[in-house]
Amino acid sequence: MAEVFGSDAFSPKEIAERIENVGVSKAHLPLLSMALLSVMAGAFIGLGALGFVLVQSDATLGFAAARVLGGAVFSLGLLLVVVAGAELFTGNNLLAMARADGKLSTREVLRNWLVVLAGNLVGAVGLATLVALAHHADMNGGLIAQQYVKLAAAKCTLPVSQAFFRGILCNLLVCMAVWMAMAGRSVVDKAVALFLPVTIFVAAGFEHSVANFYLIAMGLLLKDTVPLGTPHLDALTWPNLLVSQAPVIAGNLVGGSVLVALVYFVIYRRGAKA
Repeated sequence: MAEVFGSDAFSPKEIAERIENVGVSKAHLPLLSMALLSVMAGAFIGLGALGFVLVQSDATLGFAAARVLGGAVFSLGLLLVVVAGAELFTGNNLLAMARADGKLSTREVLRNWLVVLAGNLVGAVGLATLVALAHHADMNGGLIAQQYVKLAAAKCTLPVSQAFFRGILCNLLVCMAVWMAMAGRSVVDKAVALFLPVTIFVAAGFEHSVANFYLIAMGLLLKDTVPLGTPHLDALTWPNLLVSQAPVIAGNLVGGSVLVALVYFVIYRRGAKA
């Protein structure tokens, strides 16, 4: 069927089947493996976010150039997850397809999502701690530290409705990136497929819960190093790291599980024979 598309890529129907089968494998991972792969994914996404902040700290770049270049650098995070192998909450929202087809139970899906989200949080905060101890944010005359705190404060004070809808749009693009990467047969194929969706979601300012774990943790670790007049410093608290991300997590779930997984399930898998 691939010949119809003029390439050796898997067809959309074949991708849907692969997404289901991979979802089943992910849900059945041993707990320790799932947890460790989740920690790795949190760190991988944090590395992408680190690159984004580095670009954003350069005041000589124009708005659009900084956003697009920052998004391009951020794509490293998802590339590491997809190619090196890791368990990312936002990508794993695609498990909803296997659940809809009866190949997974609700309990198995929720177990995966909860374990993976917790592991992503640990990995993101752990990476933030290492980066802070390395004094990476001192570069560019401390402007990197200021950028981290500014971003973190903005994310902690984002109105709930905006956080929710930006979360939907983010994971619509992230899960489409994962979906298209599954069409590829080589590392290059996968890198090309995910590059633009990730670049655009970051450039557009949409909200990724795991990236935000890293960014807010960095803001918390660095807030004492920036001028006292920095807006919304009082919003930067460790409890608010979780509270502020609740609507983003909900939005990510809707964007990935409903707008991608369930829509494609209806198109390609509903009524399909195993």
